[in-house]
Amino acid sequence: MAQAKDSSIVASSLWMIVISLVLFFLPAVNGLIGGAVGGYKAGSAKRGIAAAILPSIVVGLSMWALFAIFGAPLIGLVGGLAVGIWALFSSIGLLIGGLIGGAMAPNRGAQLDHHPVRS
Repeated sequence: MAQAKDSSIVASSLWMIVISLVLFFLPAVNGLIGGAVGGYKAGSAKRGIAAAILPSIVVGLSMWALFAIFGAPLIGLVGGLAVGIWALFSSIGLLIGGLIGGAMAPNRGAQLDHHPVRS
């Protein structure tokens, strides 16, 4: 099992996205399952929620950057905020699943202090 120093919020976020896309045919459940797995991989409820919010932030900033390149940064800001908020609300299942999966994850901080001696 991965230790806290090995787990990444970005990797946990990718787990959430991939599982949600693979389970596209289960509209309400795909976010919960993806969020639970990603939250578990993140290692705590706080990190699980951060991993669920990360895609929304990336989409919003990407839209702003895309429109800024084409000379319309204000439209990009408004569009990016709108799409980011829409993505956040449509990812309620990811947020709930991330919270549950993170809460169910073992305390990885304790694992860092315990190093069994192997013969």
